[in-house]
Amino acid sequence: MNINPSFTTENFHSNNTKIISHKNQQMLSSSTSRCLNPTTLFSHTRILFSYFHSHNPKPQSNPQIFDQNTIQDTLSCYNNEWKSALEFFNWVETQHQFRHTTDTYNRMIDILGKFFEFDSSWDLIQRMRKNPDSNPNHATFRIMFKRYVSAHLVNEAIDTFNRLDEFNLKDETSYCNLVDSLCEYKHVIEAQELCFGERKIVGFDGLNGSDTKIYNMILRGWFKLGWWGKCREFWEEMDKRGVVKDLHSYSIYMDIMCKSKKPWKSVKLYKELKMKRIKMDVVAYNTVIRAVGISEGVDFAMRVYREMREVGCEPNVVTCNIILKLLCENGRVKEAYAVLGHMPKKGIVPDVMTYHCFFRCLEKPKEILRLFDWMIESGIRPKMDTFVMLIRKFGRWGFLRPVLLVWKKMKDLGCSPDEFAYECFN
Repeated sequence: MNINPSFTTENFHSNNTKIISHKNQQMLSSSTSRCLNPTTLFSHTRILFSYFHSHNPKPQSNPQIFDQNTIQDTLSCYNNEWKSALEFFNWVETQHQFRHTTDTYNRMIDILGKFFEFDSSWDLIQRMRKNPDSNPNHATFRIMFKRYVSAHLVNEAIDTFNRLDEFNLKDETSYCNLVDSLCEYKHVIEAQELCFGERKIVGFDGLNGSDTKIYNMILRGWFKLGWWGKCREFWEEMDKRGVVKDLHSYSIYMDIMCKSKKPWKSVKLYKELKMKRIKMDVVAYNTVIRAVGISEGVDFAMRVYREMREVGCEPNVVTCNIILKLLCENGRVKEAYAVLGHMPKKGIVPDVMTYHCFFRCLEKPKEILRLFDWMIESGIRPKMDTFVMLIRKFGRWGFLRPVLLVWKKMKDLGCSPDEFAYECFN
């Protein structure tokens, strides 16, 4: 990593340098006025984090420190350290009599599954059954399906589904969760075999015949694989089998056309939807706005956005993020700041992806760091992807000081670096 000599510690935070204009700061101020203060947002997690690492068995009593949300947030800090996560999980239960709920168990099981600790996951599931407040639910086994399939252990995922009778959870919801997990993690061929082939599960055949939801999952699975020819083939097969395509079907296929670099076909499907008088939701409009923005430009995308509001479909944060991304990619950053400033007035709270739109296009380290600090101060917790993106960007430019600042911020917020964070330094 080359260090740019013009970017030194002394000139890094010059008081005379204004990165974001006063006007933009006012807009950003309005956008963050309704957000939580980060001290409030992170303080309980930090306190609990510090107690655990100080090995203090009896911290000052404070019920708020041991509430369910704080426990889950603290577990998230150990997302990349399963042993520490499990140690903490047991510590709050044994040392402080915290009664784990189904949600905290599910969070721990998810972390264990990420590191293929499936035996430990099943041990926790057995522990859950002993407490009426923490019985395993559909979300528990959705996590197990997801983690097995992401590890390419398809047979184990199917075996888990077959065990669900003992939990009274072998039903349509679990079946759909299994199929969805297979499709989500690019095992769509196995999913199709499970639904339509020789591996059909007895008792769920009726779901597969013409159930639009199952077909939508398979269609989305081919989309995840990026097999555009298979997507088109399956889309046509849905018609041959008499499957009634719903709004979700069209939303998926419009997204397929957009991602396969045929956004004009998404616009054509949009017009088809209007002709069929199928009422569109915000998800469908978001896909159309992106497609129109790519094929015809951001100004035309704004027209669809206005039409969306006129028909009574309120935008969400994803809508605004699509508009921001289009504006930033076209070099219209000032207009993007204006959109960011108006989001709270529409009742839309920016998320971390909102700021990613800016981080990807801004070219001044100081401006990026100022906006990064502003994001955290507004109560928005960075994702690991945020840190990796900024470290790589600054490293590519040869600026070491900003890299170290971002790394320090990551540690201060209690985020454990993953392999991608360390790879940034290679």
